[in-house]
Amino acid sequence: MSAEEWQIVWFTAWVSALSTIFILPFGLGAAWLLARHDWYGKSVLETIITLPLVMPPVATGLILLELFGRHGIGGFFHDHFGFDIIFTWRAVLLALGIMSFPLLVRSARTAFEGVNPRLEQIARTLGAGDVRVFFTISVPLALRGIVGGMLLAFARALGEFGATVMVVGFMPKTTTISLAIFHSVQNFQDAEAYRLLGVSVVLAFIAVWSSEWVIRRKKS
Repeated sequence: MSAEEWQIVWFTAWVSALSTIFILPFGLGAAWLLARHDWYGKSVLETIITLPLVMPPVATGLILLELFGRHGIGGFFHDHFGFDIIFTWRAVLLALGIMSFPLLVRSARTAFEGVNPRLEQIARTLGAGDVRVFFTISVPLALRGIVGGMLLAFARALGEFGATVMVVGFMPKTTTISLAIFHSVQNFQDAEAYRLLGVSVVLAFIAVWSSEWVIRRKKS
């Protein structure tokens, strides 16, 4: 593989990992609320979280393009902080995070639902606040499910294409493996496409296998 191809692999890996870390606190918060509380309109939130899984990725990308372009939220960051989101690595981070968020929430929610609520109630009766209960009881007992969800989210981010191509296009510094494979095929560079395909399969296999291994250990 060439230095350029390794750069693409490295960029994809670190931005996928960063996107997983970025969505983690939001994903845990949403998963815990869905697992532990019932309220009017809960199904609406569940549906919104699930939408990226069922909508065409390019549709999600178009929404992000409109929201975070200079005529949307991105204009605020451009005017006040001097940087753009769309057509930068930040847009890649955003697209990967949005597309992998539902997988993290689903796995973490299942893990939280598996935690005995009585243990949390006992901790509260001993004087622990909700935040302390969450970090000392709920999260440790659900940790394997959370880690499994993080690995699935990472794997999903590695293979994201549709939303990413909408918000960054084909720019050398923000090219992911999926974008590079598509671009290589379009330009009849089959050898490069197959090399990147091989790397993509290996990375995805490791991430998914690790997630399944963590979940199996949780059940055993």
